[in-house]
This record gives sequence, C-alpha cells and structure tokens, in this order.
Amino acid sequence: MKSEELFALLRRRGVLWPSAEIYGGAQGLYDYGPLGAALKRRIEEAWQSWFLGLSDDYYRIEPAEILPEAVWRASGHLENFTDPEVTCENCHRAFRADTVLEKLRPEGVDGLSTAQIGAILTECAVKCPSCGQAKLAMPAPFNMMFRVDWGVTGGERAYLQPETAQASYLAFPRMWDVGRRALPLGIAVIGHAYRNEIAPRQVLFRMRAFTQAELQIFFDPTSFPLPFASVAEEPLPVLRASDRERGELETRSVPARSLVESGGLPEFYVYHLLQTLRFYRDVLGFDPASIRLYEKSEKERAFYNRIQFDVEVRLESLGGYKELGAVHYRGDYDLGRHGQGSGKDLSVVPASGGRVLPHVLELTFGVDRNLWALADQGLVVEGERTAWHLPPYLAPVPVAVFPLLRKEHGAEADRLVELLREAGVPAVTDGAGSIGKRYARMDEAGTPFCLTVDGETVDPHHPNHGTVTLRERDSRAQVRLSPAAAIDRIRPMLRPPRPRLPASA
Repeated sequence: MKSEELFALLRRRGVLWPSAEIYGGAQGLYDYGPLGAALKRRIEEAWQSWFLGLSDDYYRIEPAEILPEAVWRASGHLENFTDPEVTCENCHRAFRADTVLEKLRPEGVDGLSTAQIGAILTECAVKCPSCGQAKLAMPAPFNMMFRVDWGVTGGERAYLQPETAQASYLAFPRMWDVGRRALPLGIAVIGHAYRNEIAPRQVLFRMRAFTQAELQIFFDPTSFPLPFASVAEEPLPVLRASDRERGELETRSVPARSLVESGGLPEFYVYHLLQTLRFYRDVLGFDPASIRLYEKSEKERAFYNRIQFDVEVRLESLGGYKELGAVHYRGDYDLGRHGQGSGKDLSVVPASGGRVLPHVLELTFGVDRNLWALADQGLVVEGERTAWHLPPYLAPVPVAVFPLLRKEHGAEADRLVELLREAGVPAVTDGAGSIGKRYARMDEAGTPFCLTVDGETVDPHHPNHGTVTLRERDSRAQVRLSPAAAIDRIRPMLRPPRPRLPASA
C-alpha cells in the first residue's frame, strides 16, 4: 500500500490526521483519534513491559520537557544538533540536503561535510524540488531545537527537548540517592520530543513533535553482569559498516557470540541488541525477514556514540528500510559533559567499591514511527476485506460485542460488556448495520475478538442459552461458548510479553 493510500485509510478511520486540519493542516504535526491514541498507549505499555522487564533496577520517570540553555550547551546540542540545509536561490525554499539528494544518495549524507554535500549539488546540477531550477546554495548547518520564551524579562533562554535522553542524565544523581546505589541502573522515559525539522515529510517519520521511549542504562564499564551465555547462539540479522565499505550490502544472519568473538562488540552491547531485536520480532510482530540491524560507521553515527546500530524495518509504504529505533553505546560522554557543565562530580561509589563515572547504553524507540510501521505491515487488503493484523495486546479495541438485534439482544450485550470490563478486558458494543458490516469495521480497526449475542443466548429454553459466539479476526473461525469461557480464552492474550530471562539474571 502506498504512503498516501495508507494515510487516507488511517485518516478515514480516525487513527490520525493533520493538526489544525480545518486551517489546512500544520506541517509536521498530527493528531491521534480514538483508535490511534489507544494503539499508541498499547505500544508504550508493551515497550515498558519488555524493557523494564530486563531488570528490577530499571525504572521509569516523568521529567520536564523544557530545560534551560545550560543543559543543551553541556550536552553538545547547541553546537552539534544540526541538519544540513540547502536553500534555493530562485524560490527561496529551504530543504534538507538528504531529501534533495535522496535519489543520488539513498543512504543519506551522514558523515559528509557541508563542502562535500555542496560539491555533489554542483557537480550533478541538482534541481530545486519546488521550482525546478538548479540554483541551490551551498549547504549550511541548521540547529533543529525549538527555543522558547523563558521568564518575565526574556533574558534567560530555554529549549523544548529535542530528545528525552538528557532528562535521564540529569536525574541520575537523584535516582542514585533514592535507589539501591547499585549499577547497572536503568532510567526510562516515555515523553515528547520537539524538532524544528527543515522539511517534515513521510507522515510520522519526520515530525516536529513526536513521542520517544528511551531507556538509559548506567553501568560500570569494567563489570556488567549479564546472562550472555543464554543468548550466545541466537542469530541477529546485521549489516556491518565494514561490510558496506567493501561494497557488501546484503544483511547477514550471525550468532550473537560471533559479534563478540570476531566482531569486536562488547557482550553487554550484543545482549541488549538481541533483546531489542526480540521486541520488534516477538512483541510488535514485525516480519523477521523485514528486519535488519544497520551499523553506523564512525563518520555516520551521532556525535556522542561509540557504537550505533539502527533497527530498520522494510516498509512498502515508504519504499524500503526505515529506522524505527536504535541501540547506542554512549560511553561516559553524557555524565562527563554534564559534570563539567554543572560543576558537580557525577561519579559514584557502588557497594562493590571503587569510584566510577558510569557509562551509558541507550535503547531508543520512536513510538509514532512504529505505529506507522504496524499499519504498513499489518493493514492488509484481503479481497473485499481490509484487516489490521495486530497482536491482541496492541489492538485499540480488543473485544467488540454485537447484539444480533439491538432491540431484542441489546440489554444482554450491554451486560456482557460490563462483565468483560470487570474482568479487565476492554470492550465496546456495536449494534449498527449487518453483522457482516460490523465484522468488517472491527477487522479494519484491528479488533481481534468479536462476541455476538443472539436469540439462543437469551432463550431460556434453548440448549445454547447463556452462550455467545466468539469470532477471531485472523482465522475468522467462530465457536460458541459461555462468557466465562470466552474471558478465560481472551484475557491471557491481552497481556504484552515480558522478556524470558534465566533464573540467575
């Protein structure tokens, strides 16, 4: 399904639409409707269940989203959080360099200097995407942070956070004091980030306001105890930077141990890379054949990273692999910079003894991007039916209850909805249109289970009295059973998976 077709379907169903739509829309901003907001919450809950389930010492906090300028100066964002901007000298429109060059360089422009980008523009006589003239100026760095008014006099400066990570670094000393004073310590944030994108595009992939879920793991680089042996033989689909430099562009499936023994990666990094892969494959349910772990080279990766693999998934709507998350080994960059900027010593003394400035492993996840990817892979046209094949625990509406005839069966359907809700199973009722049309609506919304109340349910003399028909979305199979039995079948499927860890972990 093409991007515009997929977006039209999501908008029609009220999953999402452009912000300020009655004014023509606000570029790079989107609103979520009832289905979209519910799906977004389910994705966040699944992420939290999985990644905080990796350790009892990983916690979620909810920090402020506006921070003073001193924070961003220390972090390096004032200097380095930029994208190369090119401006047309004819129509004066501004564009991201990688957008203008995407056909010539589908791999992007990471690692290229502005002079190198400018040379490509000149040599290839690249034309302006807006007016068609080959009059693009030399690229210049554009800082993407949103500055906000701060205080009464306006003499102080603050910025909306362009990422959620910095709040975790600022919270580390407090979390150390209120916690067990032990490493590793994980701090997770699910929150909004704001970026003044030069050219917002591809719907939820280049937004000016979006949601990130990030886990920052603070650890002693000399000791990070993990059950690596339990995952050593599990394969990972990787595309190494060194292979790309040799012209080898095929993803290779390699066991975790080989990435350590001959691949030069630390055990702690490979272990968490694998747990991240499991989340995309086993929790979100992406086609394993569509996932690759794409290593960024030293020139390509973010300025704070020592090791970076992006989790990329092949999406039909966007024409290829797209980044949905990443695993970053940031070393001691963050606590070191904030220690210098604040004048505070952020090193700690664990119970094991010895002062250490913790290193950071960052697991980052774009909530909005992954919602779009779930629609790309899961929304399937099957003849005259469109079905959204979401895992049951991600479905915005897990159960729909249908009275076959609203007048005769509506009261019993309402009682069944209340019974489901009391059992912790979210449910809605729908009595409009034929049963076939109701099934079609729920299939398109991703609802995995439908329960129908009919004459047999309410007839005290019928052998099926008190039973309902359970219909499953994917198989379309139907079975008659009691409400209690239906609840027992459905409820376990609505809990998101947690990581399977050995008893000693």
